[in-house]
Amino acid sequence: MNSKENPLVTVYITNYNYGQYLEEAILSVLDQNFQDFELLIIDDGSTDNSMEIIKRFEKLQHVFAILQQNRGLTVSNNVALKMARGKYFMRLDADDFLDPHCLEVMVSTMEKEITLTLIFPDYYEVDESGEIINQVRRHDFKKEVTLLDQPAHGACSMIRTKALIEVGGYDESFDRQDGYDLWLKLIDSYQVRNINLPLFYYRKHTNSLSSDDKMLLETRAKIIKKRFKNKQKRAVSVLVVIPTRGNKMDPRSMPLRKLRGKILIDWTIEAALDSEFVTNTLVTTPDNDVIQHIKDKYDDKIITIMRSKELARINSKYNETILESIRKYEEEHSSPDMIMTLNIEAPFKTSMYIDKAIHTLQIYDVDVVQSVIVDDGTFFEHDGTGLKPRLKNSLLRLERNNLFKQAGGIRIYQKSAVVKDKFSVGKIGHLMVDNRAAFELKSEFDWELVNNFI
Repeated sequence: MNSKENPLVTVYITNYNYGQYLEEAILSVLDQNFQDFELLIIDDGSTDNSMEIIKRFEKLQHVFAILQQNRGLTVSNNVALKMARGKYFMRLDADDFLDPHCLEVMVSTMEKEITLTLIFPDYYEVDESGEIINQVRRHDFKKEVTLLDQPAHGACSMIRTKALIEVGGYDESFDRQDGYDLWLKLIDSYQVRNINLPLFYYRKHTNSLSSDDKMLLETRAKIIKKRFKNKQKRAVSVLVVIPTRGNKMDPRSMPLRKLRGKILIDWTIEAALDSEFVTNTLVTTPDNDVIQHIKDKYDDKIITIMRSKELARINSKYNETILESIRKYEEEHSSPDMIMTLNIEAPFKTSMYIDKAIHTLQIYDVDVVQSVIVDDGTFFEHDGTGLKPRLKNSLLRLERNNLFKQAGGIRIYQKSAVVKDKFSVGKIGHLMVDNRAAFELKSEFDWELVNNFI
């Protein structure tokens, strides 16, 4: 075992009541082909058998145990950072485990390419018993990726310790998604890279911090909001446009129908009004009843534009309606920096997602941001002889093959993407929404479902 005063790598394991997995995680570090490391085991106030396991290993010369009352993940990360002696720094969660070649490959890459600050590998997804479910292959960040909006895992990413200290370590105001926060801190000034080899095993189970998609997305929204405020150099104006045909032009359009006791269009208007970053909200419609409802309820808080019937026909072009709205808006107001469109048929979007769309557009410097969900269902094509799977069933899951489905009814443009009365097709970023925000009213059944069950 290596007992150098300055090991090349500091690996640390964070543990809270993962005694059933902890030994496997520890052994996966100790059994590495590369041995120039120190191992810190941080127990965050466990009440299970974790202490018995830790005591067996802390006798080793290069293993150090830190026992503390429950303080949370990001505090534990900073505790490890203060103790770290390694040139490189990496976390392993107590329910995951490493491939024996993990440190060898990652250290070799960092030593060869001194401009790299953070690297992260592909990985296997395993079930609670450790059986492989999938192999996840990320994009080739060296050759393919120009938009860095798909971050590395917080765990099993190797970082230069000096750079991590330079950006202030981990933000303790967030209790999860430390990797996303770190990613936003690093990508503007430092080089990041993926290694297209599966070098760790990520355990998927119900107790995992990342298993709650709603909490994950909410925390990411808070992180990106904070980074946005830190980065923003000037105030930006955001115009929200809410188009609706109304029942007189389209029998399927029911903006004034009540959904769980609230007028449908009010769900979206109130979400826009709740945003602290929206400058003005505009509703464009050919329906006088809709305009009257808005004037009665919102007075001058909402701008209304009488939409021409030609632009409200069922087969009319959506973009022309938005362009007309912008032109009429600019007759009395200064030109906005961003234009956001909101679909009232996705009523459960919240101001959190509206704000996050604005922040995403600026932080990643894209032309458009679209709200989406990942659609990981099985798809088939009919080739004339019958159905054929679009993707072959395989344990290998390629990130480039992920399918994103438009959902949530949010789309935001840089004003510069609207040129010469046209929407240019530029770089499109994505806004992940949860299943509730993604829900859309497409049929009478959907209305009944929401009013009676959801």
